[in-house]
Formats: sequence, structure tokens, C-alpha cells
Amino acid sequence: MVAEATKEKSIYAEMLAALQGRLAGREASWTKRLREDAIERFEQLGFPTTFDEEWKYTNLAALAKQQFAPGFDSKHVELDRSALQPFAYKEAKGSQLVFVNGVYSPELSSVEALPQGVIAENLADALSGERAEVVREKLARYADYQENALVALNTAFVSEGAFLLIPRGVRVETPIHLLFLSAPQSSPTVSFPRVLIVAEARGEAILIESYASTEEGAYWTNAVVEVSLEDGARLEHYKVQRESTEAFHTATTQVELGASSSFDTTTITLGAELSRHNINVRMNARGAECRVDGLYMISTGQHTDTHSLIDHAEAYCSSRQLYKGILDGKSRAVFNGKVFVREGAMQTDAQQTNRNLLLSNEARVDTKPQLEIFADDVKCAHGATVGQLEEEELFYLISRGLRPDLAQNLLTYGFAEEVINKIRVESIKAELDEAVLNRLHAKL
Repeated sequence: MVAEATKEKSIYAEMLAALQGRLAGREASWTKRLREDAIERFEQLGFPTTFDEEWKYTNLAALAKQQFAPGFDSKHVELDRSALQPFAYKEAKGSQLVFVNGVYSPELSSVEALPQGVIAENLADALSGERAEVVREKLARYADYQENALVALNTAFVSEGAFLLIPRGVRVETPIHLLFLSAPQSSPTVSFPRVLIVAEARGEAILIESYASTEEGAYWTNAVVEVSLEDGARLEHYKVQRESTEAFHTATTQVELGASSSFDTTTITLGAELSRHNINVRMNARGAECRVDGLYMISTGQHTDTHSLIDHAEAYCSSRQLYKGILDGKSRAVFNGKVFVREGAMQTDAQQTNRNLLLSNEARVDTKPQLEIFADDVKCAHGATVGQLEEEELFYLISRGLRPDLAQNLLTYGFAEEVINKIRVESIKAELDEAVLNRLHAKL
């Protein structure tokens, strides 16, 4: 087993050597050192196993054994703007960065709708351009590649991705859309999207981060998103994951909040055969607040895992978390949410809820909400539920003349609606309405 693991890891070392060959003479020495440190750490850690407590219910053995080719070496994919129509949002028509198999596509991207001073560009350009010092100060400072093997692997391949800078006091009305589109190849590929978002004091923006596939096929997306919100900054964030049902999707979102800043995120998980999302929010100064919500809706053959950590590092901060899951067929979901209140973080106000609806006797959920409190004078609550549709509610609708299948679909849609209705981007809301109803084979 050790020899096999060494062989698996050497594949990524060879892949990195190929990337560095492509970048020779075009990258700063510090990024080269960062890659080398990260790949060395990945080789030390290896892929997580079910012996690791944080991965107890999610087995990556199939992912670790797969022979992936680098997405940046895949054959050139010819896509025109019409091909983006199913994946685009009209609200972000002029503020969209597009990546195909992890590689930035300037032809498919457009940022002319953004206000002057707002930066939205390929991370590779930011690494070598006039904002290189800002990137150097922030990149890999929050998502810890020393402790997380998948973050380490992503960091080793950091190149293509998105860099967003919201200047001090600027409010961006137009949503910014980051579209990571996979075009499956004849053999499975892997891509390593990296996103760095910096909002300076009192900067405000809406961000859509979406993952989709042009067709069904096997591939792996391993993404890392780092968010730095300075004092008074606000970010409204939506992540929509609609990967191929044959794909692997692993992601880490790391958020650092300054004084009186606000982070409001909603994660929608519909695709991938196996998906894992680590979302960590650290409130580093007084008055910070966050809302971390999500909806996962999966069916036979799908496994989704959400691990969240809301870290109340300072006093007078608040957090809210609501995750809902709908499981059908032979599917499995994992939710592990931890609220951590550090010593001295008085007047913390934190609430966490996970609710799951099982539409099949073969569906399974492992849920574990946690509170760790090391401060006095706090208000914290958490809870989790796993159940099926209420027989009385079904009977009521059927007695009013609805077919049993339609009655079940309407109740299921109502369960998801609480999360969907909080979304303020109408195109996303309409897309999710359609996605949920299609899963239920129903119409409103």
C-alpha cells in the first residue's frame, strides 16, 4: 500500500515538473518556492483516508487510485459564447471570468461592466503584474496547506484562477461570475482552480462561483478559494456546483473577516459522484458577522460531504448557519459543522442547523453539529434533524385531490424553498427552481 501511495504521489510530482517547465522564466521565485513547499507537504501527508477523523465517512480511495492527466495539457477545447448560454447568468453578462478545464479563457470572458478600480483578472496575470505584491501578501496565507493535503496539492499547481480586488469604499452592483467549466476528455483530467478575493475597507460585492460540465464524463476539480474582507467590507457569495455525475469535486473555502465586516454565502450542491466542501470562516475582529447556508440535493450513486468551521476568534461577533439536504435513491450525505468560540470571545451569538429529508429508504445521512465554547456570556445553539415527509401533510394534499407523487413533490420543493428564496440573484433562483423540479419530475 505504501509503494502504491508513493507511485500515486509521484504522478503529481511529474505533473508539477511539467507545469514548471511551461512557466520557466515567467514566474517569480517566491511562487516557485511556494509550489515546491506545497508538493513536498502533499507527499508527506498523502491523500486523506477514513482513518482520519475528518474523513471518517468519505472514502477517497477511488480518487487516489485514478490516473489523471493535467487539465492544462488537455487538447484545446473549442467553445464559443453560445455554448456558455446554459451556464451564464444574465445579471453578470459583462462581469464574467471563464475557465475551461482550469485554464483561463479571455475570449469567453468579459469584465467591461465592472466599475473603474475593480480588478477581476486571471490569477496568473496578477502574479506577474502590477498587483503582484498584493497577491504575494495574501495568497496561501489563509488556506493552510500544511494541514490539508488537498489544499497543498492545489497550492503546488497555483497558476490559473481568479484574482478579485474590491477597492476601499467601492460598491459593485453587478454580480461577478467565476465560471469553471469542464469539458471531459478521452481520459480523466484534473484541474486546480485557485481564487483570491480581497475586499478593502467598506468594499462591497456579489460573487457567483459556479462549476459545471459541457457533458457527462470523469474528471476531478480540486479548488481553493481564499477570501479576505477588511473592516466594514461585505461579500454576498453563491457557490453552485453542477459537475458531471461521474466527476470528483473537492473544494476549500477559507474566509477571514475584519471588524464589522459581513460574509453571506449560499452553497448549492447538485452534481458530482463524490463531492467534499470544507468551508471555514474566521472572525478576527469585533462586530464581524457571517451567514453560511447551503442546499444539497443528490440521488443514486452520489456522495456529498460538507465540513464547516465557524471560528469566533473575537468578541461581539455573530454567525448563522442553515444547511438542508434532500436525498433520493441510494445516496449518502455527510454534514459536520463546528462552531468554535475562543477564550475572550464574549457576546458571541451563534446558531447552526442541519435538516435532512430522505426520499428513499436507501438514502443515508451522517450529521454532526458541534459547539466548542471557551468563553462566558455567549448565546449559542445547534441542532440537526433527519426524517421523511410527514404523513399528515401528504394525506392533507391527497385529500384535496392531488396525485400522491405530485403531493410528495410539492412538499419536497417546499423543504428546499427556504434556502432558495434567500438568493437575491434571480437567474440563480430560477435555475435552482428548475433543477429541483426536474429532479422531482414536477412542474409548478
